[in-house]
Amino acid sequence: MIVFAFRQMNHLRIDLSIERTHELPKDPCMFTLQNLRSKSEVGRRFTVACWFIGIVLSTIGLLSQDCSAVAKKPVNIIFLMTDDQASYSLGCYGNPDVKTPNIDQLARQGMMFDRHYTTTAICMGSRATVMTGLYEYRHGCNFDRGPLAEEFWQQSYPNLLRRAGYVTAFAGKFGFEVEMEGEPTTVLPSDDFDVWGGGPGQTDFKTEKNPSMTKYAKAYPHASRAYGAFGADFIKAAATGDKPFCLSVSFKAPHRPVQPDPVFDGVYQGAIFLKPANYGREFGQHFSMQSRQGRQYERFDSWGYRDQYDEVMAKYHQLVYGVDVAVGMIMEAVQRAAVADNTVIIFTSDNGYFCGSHGYGSKVLPYEEGSRVPLIIFDPRHVNSGKNIRCQELSGSIDFAPTILDLAGVRIPRKLDGRSLLPLYDQPQEPIHESLQLINVWGPVACHSFAVMTKQHKYIYWPWEKDNFKPAEEIYDIPSDPLELVNIAELPLREVNIPAVNQMRKIYAEAVGDWTTKAFHKHGYSEYGPIFDRDIPWK
Repeated sequence: MIVFAFRQMNHLRIDLSIERTHELPKDPCMFTLQNLRSKSEVGRRFTVACWFIGIVLSTIGLLSQDCSAVAKKPVNIIFLMTDDQASYSLGCYGNPDVKTPNIDQLARQGMMFDRHYTTTAICMGSRATVMTGLYEYRHGCNFDRGPLAEEFWQQSYPNLLRRAGYVTAFAGKFGFEVEMEGEPTTVLPSDDFDVWGGGPGQTDFKTEKNPSMTKYAKAYPHASRAYGAFGADFIKAAATGDKPFCLSVSFKAPHRPVQPDPVFDGVYQGAIFLKPANYGREFGQHFSMQSRQGRQYERFDSWGYRDQYDEVMAKYHQLVYGVDVAVGMIMEAVQRAAVADNTVIIFTSDNGYFCGSHGYGSKVLPYEEGSRVPLIIFDPRHVNSGKNIRCQELSGSIDFAPTILDLAGVRIPRKLDGRSLLPLYDQPQEPIHESLQLINVWGPVACHSFAVMTKQHKYIYWPWEKDNFKPAEEIYDIPSDPLELVNIAELPLREVNIPAVNQMRKIYAEAVGDWTTKAFHKHGYSEYGPIFDRDIPWK
């Protein structure tokens, strides 16, 4: 073919001295049969020659992306998310008392992120953020606020991947519903996935009570392993097709109620767990009075962290162990389906958990235990995988949607708040965020807060000013004080790093400005601009 083409061009060199009436089209791929019907012999030879050259160049991938017939093999994506999982519940994050062999293996193979945060530390808002890449006040979805608007759901990563040719599947706790334009009711968007194993609300640990998962109930009566089986079956089927796949599994565990898989009752029998260094009420006395108005404060007692710590943590970690087994099932399925070299696995949680730190239970608050969550990404194609690299740069739940789209080669919508994490996988010490926002507008109004953080500091503002409350601000130097034991804002003036405090206040003010100008027009989010503004008195 190449020889023929150049022979035609040799003829053309002679003929062009006589007639120059035909020009080479800018895009050889655009040649048509009409081009082959040139009236002159010169035109026909020129056209045929260029046509063959175009085919050859296109075949070997030397043309532009629009013309090339050669493309990179699309990557498969597996996104695994737990519910209410503290970072220290994993062995790979430094807990010697827990057994998480499969997740630890995933960490060894991939890259761990030590400064990854959920931007909303409660299920519904966090999950909408994960899907959309938007801060909560941008998408407007959370408990007491409202469902996710259809306009945001249509731009979520599952929808964009499916429209790009991916086979998509979801299993587990979806976490929110979608408000369809012009429809009177909200819906669970099960039809927007090729394979559906999800459920509404909190779902149930008993597989038989999850309608989309009943086929697994006999073999796997507990939901965690059932989701592992669902994932394994989907991977096996999808690997036989000619399309890439994206599997999203959202485990209910270790969310309460405390119903671990009884198959694993012996794993932590009689175990004693080392308490966090900031365990107990004495390490939370410097926190604002506002932070104690939510349920997370009283749950230190009601959930047994004060008097039954080992028993409570044994059940909690048994739930995590069930997730670990399910992750192992999915990892094994990837190997058996012979797609391990082209499948990226992401593991994270929707929010953290206090487990007695500072004398708190539950989540919600912007402190490290509630907002910092585990993140592991394993890309078998990448040279940095398997090198035990830990990234210390800031990342957040707003980053998952752009990261997944970036992996798939799908255009990332310009208006997303998040950024792809792939540059961090390339250069773990090159930041992608100068700051992140941490949001809580759920629960008692008194404990609503807005926070910003940089790699060095975290700034939290508590605006509630009624009764005996006054607005409060907290500032922590996270690298030197990861347990958040010293509120810099309360130190004597001579000990305060004034430039750092002023800088964090400036970053906070800019974040409030973003909230004010970009807030979702429904569900009451616009009212929080003046509430969180430090210069406007509480009304």
